[in-house]
Amino acid sequence: MSNPRPPGFEEAPVEFDATYDERSAAADADVAAGRVVPHEEVTKWLRTWGTPDEQPLPRSWRR
Repeated sequence: MSNPRPPGFEEAPVEFDATYDERSAAADADVAAGRVVPHEEVTKWLRTWGTPDEQPLPRSWRR
């Protein structure tokens, strides 16, 4: 019988597995509730990285 895992697949550490489902459910709930940042805004912010005008993470994006 063949191995269904792709090449390079490794088991996730136990610490990752313990909270992954919770974090994934929280992220899904945020998206469903509309608590998202538009791609264009994120792109605009990221383009400031490494420049003299680098901006910190906007407070409104924090939980």
